[in-house]
Amino acid sequence: MDAPYAIEMLNITKKFPGIIANDNITLQLRKGEIHALLGENGAGKSTLMSVLFGLYQPEEGQIKKDGKVVDIKNPNDANALGIGMVHQHFKLVECFTVLDNIILGVETTKNGILQKDEARKKVLALSEKYGLAVNPDAIIEDITVGMQQRTEILKMLYRDNEILIFDEPTAVLTPQEIDELMAIMKNLAAEGKSILFISHKLNEIMEVADRVSVLRKGKYIGTVDVEGTTKEDLSRMMVGRDVDFVVQKQPRTPGEEILKVENLTVASKIHKNNAVKNVSFNVRKGEIVCIAGIDGNGQTELVYALSGLEPAAGGKISLLGKDITNTSIRDRSVMGMSHIPEDRHKHGLVLDYSLEYNMVLQRYFEPEFTKNGFLDKPAIRKYAERLIEEYDVRSGQGPITRARSMSGGNQQKAIVAREIDKEPELLIAVQPTRGLDVGAIENIHRQLVAQRDKDKAVLLVSLELEEVMSVPDRILVMYEGEIVGELDPKTTTVEELGLYMAGAKRQ
Repeated sequence: MDAPYAIEMLNITKKFPGIIANDNITLQLRKGEIHALLGENGAGKSTLMSVLFGLYQPEEGQIKKDGKVVDIKNPNDANALGIGMVHQHFKLVECFTVLDNIILGVETTKNGILQKDEARKKVLALSEKYGLAVNPDAIIEDITVGMQQRTEILKMLYRDNEILIFDEPTAVLTPQEIDELMAIMKNLAAEGKSILFISHKLNEIMEVADRVSVLRKGKYIGTVDVEGTTKEDLSRMMVGRDVDFVVQKQPRTPGEEILKVENLTVASKIHKNNAVKNVSFNVRKGEIVCIAGIDGNGQTELVYALSGLEPAAGGKISLLGKDITNTSIRDRSVMGMSHIPEDRHKHGLVLDYSLEYNMVLQRYFEPEFTKNGFLDKPAIRKYAERLIEEYDVRSGQGPITRARSMSGGNQQKAIVAREIDKEPELLIAVQPTRGLDVGAIENIHRQLVAQRDKDKAVLLVSLELEEVMSVPDRILVMYEGEIVGELDPKTTTVEELGLYMAGAKRQ
């Protein structure tokens, strides 16, 4: 007789208002395998894993572990069964240290006093063993998302979990960090841990997974062995149509300067050095300029200064020839700047507002949306419905859905729709396709190129090498707060780009 599956989810059905998130889904995870769960945004992947982790209770179906039926009422039950989860949006206490977050809930105490020394030794031993370098004393809000993710993984390993769920683990990582994570996942599987890996990045699945189960619109489509399949087959199973992996764009001659940055310096919150050091560049009409680099090299601070989220410590920023270095965020917005932010929860949405109110966050005061000094609700609804339709934003209850309840990818689509629809002169897009499936990525790349073809200026900040190579007209590489190279995507190679990003080469 074959060994029982590590986990079996049998005929799981989970419903929310207006939507069946999981419709009779069966998933079987073997011991020691990496099993990928693939599907477009809102296909029900995170919901299914949240059922396994005890965050949701299914209306129908049962879960077996090692062949025995188990009842998982909450995450503590899941942890007791050895099931751990790294969530797409991390569940960390921002003002605590890395170490405090890792031991939270399973602290060792002696006579009521917290014993951190043992815990620290165990954390450092684990981080050494699995190549997860972290600083245990760093405060969460001061570290990069890649480091936060390592903290989440260490949290699972610290609890000796043997079933590990990774929900979109690479959505926030740099190419180098992704390679490291893939190696870590393979090590974990080699040690006999069983991994469920939610993703819609086909390259990663092809590289690391043993088998793939595909969901589409809440239904189970099928399970295939990675060895016997192709990226094209998987994308067809996932989206239900053929997807164009190549960004289509015609050559253009850029026009006048829209954004001009001169000797910009931005202070760092984490250390005494400046995060951005004396940076100068421009973006012209009808071109897409991409800032590339490994996460944590000043891109975030650069964008904060450009968009007005943080003050500049020195230098000058001009938009359409006007100095905007010290103007407010709203003034920049009204002057023609749009910003798709890196952190969609912190800077992109008001999570407890409805989708329709989120769509007009920067424009509610315009005549189109007001009547005698009050919000014109029918006008706002009509506008939101048009954007939802045009950008295929999926949610349970349409415009009145609370932003918090939508899937990460659909939250992202809503922000992209709002920012592009403002018809900005300058669109700053930071990781615009983060956490999106191939169909949605194809659409957003098309939108960025369409902005460029309408003679708008686009500043793209991306950590995705494929995106960096295929979307922009010029690439500027940032390393340790400086621009170290300007490259032409038509003539450069991924290897050369990598050398600039790692600081091994500069112009």
